[in-house]
Formats: sequence, structure tokens, C-alpha cells
Amino acid sequence: MQKELSAGAPFTVSYKDLLPLLIWIGVFFMTWLFMHGADHYLDMTPEALGRYYNVRWFLIAHITSGGGALISGIVQFWPKLRNFSWKLHRLIGYLYLLAVLVSSISALVLASTAAREISWGYSFTLQVWASVWISATFIAFWTAVRRQFKLHKEWMVRSYIVTVAFLISGFAYKIPYVQQLGSFEEVAVPLFWMGWAVPLYAYEVIRAGKAKAGNIVTKKGRV
Repeated sequence: MQKELSAGAPFTVSYKDLLPLLIWIGVFFMTWLFMHGADHYLDMTPEALGRYYNVRWFLIAHITSGGGALISGIVQFWPKLRNFSWKLHRLIGYLYLLAVLVSSISALVLASTAAREISWGYSFTLQVWASVWISATFIAFWTAVRRQFKLHKEWMVRSYIVTVAFLISGFAYKIPYVQQLGSFEEVAVPLFWMGWAVPLYAYEVIRAGKAKAGNIVTKKGRV
């Protein structure tokens, strides 16, 4: 069991905080662009919502909570904020957990209803995606409860990678060349898998490489 790191360090902003700030601004801006593209759904009419009209409240909950997860999740990786106040870190973590729960459960409802009108493959892909999202986030939460903070950080990274996948696949589909590859259901399904599976695979490769390098350094130190 890992011990909790000490907190309460003074919160002073320096040039080293420029990169985390720019990353947060970038995520915020991309989230705004993504959500702005769904503004027409707010008309709440059958014409604007189409197949989603009967499940419109789940759609709105999915979009708004997903945006909240994107914005709140990235803050958790800022070490200075985490070391400044563990209470604030936990509060933001609970908000992120709540946002993921609402958005992922809503996504499962949408995937099991309106998405089936597009195709079975489209519906199944969304169901797997949402299930990975909610399970990775729960494991991140559970490891924090168990005070296994190294594992908590690793699973939080996995959870947020799946969160960001909504932006990756969404913006990828807006590329004109991608849209010319086929119909929406033909292009969207592989994009959805690519959006979270490829980044997760890359993260595991990088993590394994760092672990191997650390083991080599440790063995050399013992020689």
C-alpha cells in the first residue's frame, strides 16, 4: 500500500507553469469547439434532434457531462495543484468521476437505442467504448480509495485517454478527406476504435519502456 504524498506546498505560479496552462487552454478551446458543433440540438425539436429526439435528455447529459470531464480531468495532472491541496484535488476528482458516470451511462443508453438505427456495428462500438471509459475511471477511483497512488495515476491516464478519444474521433471525422472514404457508419466505426485504442496502446508501450529502463538503472546501481 502506498502512502499519500504530503501536500500544502505554497501555490506560486512561474514560467514552468506555462505549459500546463497552455495545455488546459487548448483542451478547453477544443472542448468548446466540439460542444459548439452540437448547439443545434438545443432547439429540442424533432427536426433538430432526428433519431435522438426520444432520448434527447440522455444526449444533452452525455454532451455536457463529457465536456465537464474533458475540462476537469486535465487539471488533475498538474502536480503543483495536486501538491498545493489534496482536498481540492479530491474535489475535482469527484467532479470528474461524476461527469464520466453521467456521460458514459448516457452514452450506453444512446448506443442501445438511437445508435442501433444507424447500424449494429456502430451501436456495439459505442457500447464497448463507453464500457471501457466507465470501467477505467472506476478503477482509477478505487485505487485512490485504496491509497495505491501510483496505480491511481496510471489508471487516471487511461481514463482520460478514453475521455479525449471523443475529441480525437470527432475532429478526425471533420477532415474532408476522411468523409470521402465512405458513408458515416462506414467511417465512424473505425475512427471510434482508433480514437481510444491506438492512444491506449501507445501509452502502454511508453509505460513499459519506462519501467524497463528503470529496472535496468536499478540493477546497475546494485552491481
